[in-house]
Amino acid sequence: MLLSLAIIFLVGLSSAAIFKAIKLPRIIGMLASGIIVGPYVLDLLDPSILGISSDLRRIALIIILIKAGLSLNLSDLKKVGRPAVLMAFLPACSEIVGYICFAPMFFGLTLTEAAVMGAVLAAVSPAVVVPRMVKLIEEKQGTDKSIPQLILAGASCDDIFVIVLFSTFVTMAQGGTVSALDFANIPISIVLGVLLGVAAGFALFLLFEFAYKKGLKIRNTLKVIIILAVAFLLISAETMLTGIIAVSGLLAVTAMACVIKIKSDKAVSSRISEKFGKLWIPAEAVLFVLVGAAVDIRYTLSAGVSALAMIFIALAFRAVGVLICLIGTELGAKERLFCVIAYLPKATVQAAIGSVPLALGLPCGNAVLSVAVLAIIITAPLGAIGIDATCKRLLISEK
Repeated sequence: MLLSLAIIFLVGLSSAAIFKAIKLPRIIGMLASGIIVGPYVLDLLDPSILGISSDLRRIALIIILIKAGLSLNLSDLKKVGRPAVLMAFLPACSEIVGYICFAPMFFGLTLTEAAVMGAVLAAVSPAVVVPRMVKLIEEKQGTDKSIPQLILAGASCDDIFVIVLFSTFVTMAQGGTVSALDFANIPISIVLGVLLGVAAGFALFLLFEFAYKKGLKIRNTLKVIIILAVAFLLISAETMLTGIIAVSGLLAVTAMACVIKIKSDKAVSSRISEKFGKLWIPAEAVLFVLVGAAVDIRYTLSAGVSALAMIFIALAFRAVGVLICLIGTELGAKERLFCVIAYLPKATVQAAIGSVPLALGLPCGNAVLSVAVLAIIITAPLGAIGIDATCKRLLISEK
């Protein structure tokens, strides 16, 4: 495992530096290096690290979500309002409709199987989007109209919505029954996740304040470790409560970080945020190299023109969904275009659940996995390049 970690860090960070030097996003280098060193090409990674790959990717995602929460401003979120709520589900629904309309024609699927494919492909990648929106907030690009905050909030909820739909459609494809409670789990998961995170954030703030008043100085490094540990507990709570009640652990983590930022001294929260920014450097390499390692390039080669056409048609449906969300806002045409571009990337969810239909023996399994793999390879770099290349051209910098 130590050799595998060395490969992940050295190869991942080196390829990221090379791609940055040629004016391409670091993520492309890390994804590419993950594919190359992964089990489907050179097979240089130990099976033991691949066995805990999903856990390592989740830890990396937790780190950037805490960083996002420490960067968010609730007053900005209040200004966003309705569009942020719509962005959490409408673009994904639009994309799923695209798959339901065209996947039966391209792949000979039933409508239910097309819905399963759509649910796998409809999630935006927080791993690609969140760090870029955090950077834009810090650089005050587009923050005058709360555009990064809007995308950040929508992307944080989008995955929850899509994964619940995926579970529902898979049950239908297997011939099971679906109740209204399955769909009610979506808002329940979001609300309970936020409440749990707020409670955890207040508890940590009170702990740090109590220690300070008692003369027990807790160093910021120790605070980071404690915050991370509580974040792991929140994610674990989601797993432990599965089948009992729906709770979004990722939203809980973000909400906890927001509360810590609001209640803590500004200088303290800034230093904690800075430390999580440093943690993100190795975490980013682990996340994207392992996402690349999960990509089976053989399915990409067999996907064909149909899969490529289906992905771009579905993205067009998604773009329409984003534009509908922005109706009635003060955003100009360039800013709306940026929102469309920022909602393109797919990676984490597709890598995590793309192979599930095949593992369950569904007839659509091979087609779903092929399209999911191709979507990661196309949209993750496309979205990352699009965001990085257009943010300064399409967004107004706040003075």
